[in-house]
Amino acid sequence: MDGHPVGSVTSYETAGGKRYLVRYRDPDRKSREKGGFRRKKDAEDYLADVTVATNRGEYIDPSSAKSTLRDLGIEWVKNQSHLKPASSRPLETAWRLHVAPVWADRRLGEIRHSEVQSWVTKFAAGDGKPRSATVVIRAYGVLASILDVAVLDRLIASNPARGVKLPRKAKKKRAYLTPQQVELLASNAGEHATLVYVLAYTGIRFGEAIGLRVAVLDTLRRRMLIQENAVIMGSQIHVGTPKSHENRSVPYPEFLSIPLARACEGKSRTQLVFGSGNVHLGRPGSDKGWFHDAVVASQKVDKTFPRVTPHDLRHTAASIAISAGANPKSVQRMLGHASAAMTLDTYADLFEDDLDAVSDRMNSVRAETVVGVSWGNGS
Repeated sequence: MDGHPVGSVTSYETAGGKRYLVRYRDPDRKSREKGGFRRKKDAEDYLADVTVATNRGEYIDPSSAKSTLRDLGIEWVKNQSHLKPASSRPLETAWRLHVAPVWADRRLGEIRHSEVQSWVTKFAAGDGKPRSATVVIRAYGVLASILDVAVLDRLIASNPARGVKLPRKAKKKRAYLTPQQVELLASNAGEHATLVYVLAYTGIRFGEAIGLRVAVLDTLRRRMLIQENAVIMGSQIHVGTPKSHENRSVPYPEFLSIPLARACEGKSRTQLVFGSGNVHLGRPGSDKGWFHDAVVASQKVDKTFPRVTPHDLRHTAASIAISAGANPKSVQRMLGHASAAMTLDTYADLFEDDLDAVSDRMNSVRAETVVGVSWGNGS
């Protein structure tokens, strides 16, 4: 057939009057037909569209659109296994709880853009209790991604979910501890004081900290090689590579040398630095556990002490590094961000604090220049 469908338009009589039938062969040389056209021109236009789509390699089998979203969705979820558990599990949950109950039995070709928009709007509103933008965007993303696959598999011509208006994520205000507040938190953390210091002065993630092994500490250079991340999902701990999938070397301050050495005493090189050495420490709960208790105790002493989580100590480390004069590239490498641009975007509020200082320094440069020019002119 060489990419050009062989087709014809014929008329036939019905109780409602004359109708037109289009017969053609698809790219696989299968005979196809579509009837019910009231005007011959509409039938001819349909055949012309089929011809153009075939020549462009864009032909869609009309029967494909009758497939439901269920099988494609189940396959899509399975194909997310390449992601880390912390990323794949929320997607599977979104499919099972939010997407499948509404869309699984719908035919691909029957899903309309307006329906998806209506679903997003109602889903965001919830049953009297609005859902977070994160939950809504994740559920929508699962549906849209599955329909993207349907387009790539040539089951439908376009994705009806794309272009939908989504709720905006409210920018969460980060909590940063001052160095004095870090000291207070550490003093109230008891046996976990060293872990608090590591989190607040190196910026590594909690999972990376509890995954540290004795062998990755370079005591001479004061570096720790981050090559393991222990992610806590429910009651299970999944051990894998760091979030970026890349190892990185992170420096630690000299004052941590002795506390880290004590944490490693009596342990082999393969054992964990924190805890017993054989079992990863669990993540403390937000409303109970040693970290929560340390925060509460600190708030009793310092009324300005914010409510923080272990992850907020990562932000604190960035804050301390930036206030100490570290450039964005150094902070990026310490935190393991993909780029310095990401670091700048994430901590733009911290760099804004330096604007006045930059202005003052630039004023000083100009003043010195003017003085120099005046001396040069002999005035």
